Formats: sequence, C-alpha cells, structure tokens
Amino acid sequence: MPILEVIALTARDAEAAQAGGAHRLELVADMASDGLTPSVATFKEVREAVDLPVRVMLRDAPGFAPGDLRRLRRQAGELREAGATEFVLGFLDAEGEIDEGVTLNLAAELEGCAWTFHRALDNSADVFRSWETVRTLGCDTVLAAGSPKGVADGIENLKELLAQAPPALLVGGGLQQHHVEELLAAGVTGFHVGSAVRPSGWDSPVDSAAVRKWVDRLV
Repeated sequence: MPILEVIALTARDAEAAQAGGAHRLELVADMASDGLTPSVATFKEVREAVDLPVRVMLRDAPGFAPGDLRRLRRQAGELREAGATEFVLGFLDAEGEIDEGVTLNLAAELEGCAWTFHRALDNSADVFRSWETVRTLGCDTVLAAGSPKGVADGIENLKELLAQAPPALLVGGGLQQHHVEELLAAGVTGFHVGSAVRPSGWDSPVDSAAVRKWVDRLV
C-alpha cells in the first residue's frame, strides 16, 4: 500500500498528521533553512504525542554540506538515546557529487536504524550517477523529486529511477495532488508532503483535513 509521510515541526503537527491518516513523519526544525535537526526535547514531545514512525532529520546547515560533522554525530547519539530509530540525512561535496565519506561517517552512528537519503540527490551533478552511489550507502529509502526544481520538472527522471533496484523511492519536493495518479501508475509507493498540508504556509500548523485528502488520493 502507498504511504504518506508528512513533515512535522512540532507535536501539534504530529498529532494533526496522525489524525489525518498519515503513515509516517519526517521531524525537522527551521524550514527557512529547508529543514535542520530538531532538538531532543521536540523529538520526545512528538514521540509522546503520537505512535507513528518518526524519521528525524540530521542536518545542521543550509545546503548539502555539514556545518559540523562532530556535532551531527553527537546529535545523532543523543536522539538515539532518546528513542529515535529512524533518520534522514545525505550530503554532497563541493563538486556536487554524493559525499560518501561524510554520509557514511554519520550513518555509522545509526547502526541498526532505518534511514532516508534526502533531496541532496536532486541537487547533485547527475541524478542517475548519484542514485547508483546512494544505493551502496545503506539507506532503505531515497527522498527525491527527480530535479532541484521539483516533481513537475523531474517526473520523467523519477520514472527512470523506479526502474532501478532498491532502495525505495519516496517522492517529495513540490509534489501536488494532480501528480499522484501518474506516479501511482508508474509504481511509486511513497509520497512526502510539507507545505501541501499547511494551507496557510509554514507559519501555520499541519491541517488534518488536508492530510486526509492526500491519504484518500492514495487509496
């Protein structure tokens, strides 16, 4: 069955997403920076508020290079101690290639955890070459739009990526409801939304009714 992952910033977001029927959360902070690592306190609040799976962002700077890898490793350890078992991460080097060394360095803190390689893939020098690299890193999911411009521009690339072997593809980044039918027909089973379930923008909370509309489209 297809799943819907919803970006949450707070426990209130998490509760609304669950009420709307979401299947999983991506927990982040600071969407003005496209999503950074949330605090341990926020993770605990979310974990207490809902029983959905929660994938926690590990990212400490805008862009796709780490600000401080040692700090990220420490944050990963603290989040694991607090009960986190699923994560989101991924990095590029200065040439726009997948930074295997940095990604694997941080992933080493996550042994036994499921994790998603995020949209760094879309912003890499070559989406298809990067996919081949990402497949070797140990993630079970790749969040992608197929293009840095979003799903509308990258949908044909997404269809080509679907023809490759695992990991699973989670489609997000400018995803709109009118894309769903075509993506389902192509074999996509994972959908990721953020602003699409916040009718008043990122300064407003997740709207459970908006989440329900998305879930209903996936049935």
